[in-house]
Amino acid sequence: MRTYLDCIPCFVRQALEAARMVSADAAIHERVLREVLRWSSEMDMSQPPPAMGQRIHRLIRALTGVNDPYRPARERQNRMAGDLLAEFQAEIAAASDPLEMAVRLAIAGNVIDMGVHGDVKKSAVRSSLRQAMREPLAGDLQEFRRASRKARVILYLADNAGEIVFDRLLIEQLGPARVTLAVRGGPVINDATRADARAAGLPGSLEIVDNGSDAPGTLLPDCSDEFRRRFAAADMVVAKGQGNYETLSRERRGIHFLFKAKCPMIAEHAGVALGAHVLLCPQAGGG
Repeated sequence: MRTYLDCIPCFVRQALEAARMVSADAAIHERVLREVLRWSSEMDMSQPPPAMGQRIHRLIRALTGVNDPYRPARERQNRMAGDLLAEFQAEIAAASDPLEMAVRLAIAGNVIDMGVHGDVKKSAVRSSLRQAMREPLAGDLQEFRRASRKARVILYLADNAGEIVFDRLLIEQLGPARVTLAVRGGPVINDATRADARAAGLPGSLEIVDNGSDAPGTLLPDCSDEFRRRFAAADMVVAKGQGNYETLSRERRGIHFLFKAKCPMIAEHAGVALGAHVLLCPQAGGG
């Protein structure tokens, strides 16, 4: 997916929010904002939005000397999601179709996104999860079911902290022994890292890797050779969240994208309504 003009105000908002969260120094806020505005005037709009997100958050870390500014938020979100876990594990156990319920809850967990919302409350997450039980799915659940039955090796690309706790529900249904979970290679926004994967209490048989990149998505040229090898070799790739959709929707292989469409540009690109719970598997990407 390319960057649209409507993405630029979002870059500015996110940059200013992040700078203010990390530092009280107005000079740093101004420096960040001026740099982002300059970059926006010169950027290659054919690149996906997370390429700019990576650049913004590298700048904030460099100016402030704070390597992981969102760590307290990620830890808080992991605890918040963990408090809700047992409640929704019981819902899956009682469901007539546990895989469908797990898919719905994994998508609903995508509401925990500090790139879109500066803060996320526990009540909003619970409400999103409850709504997901009856929300129509934009996509083909049966295709997802068929692919998951056939796959011997599943690569599951995580998105955010907190959300990763609800990914656990789906991974348990897919079968942890054949799933490899991939997280970010470095801290960026509230995207999940290895520490967040450990905090989620994921099954011991699950292999966890990082992608070698600090982009808020999966920019394959920026990822490690080892991650790209796993990406190419997997029978099935499950990609959670809008950032992974933005960066991988052009890939010439089937990828199962699971996300909540929180951005008008992403919703339009995916051909779904704003707010939709999305389960897409395009065989080849568009612009």
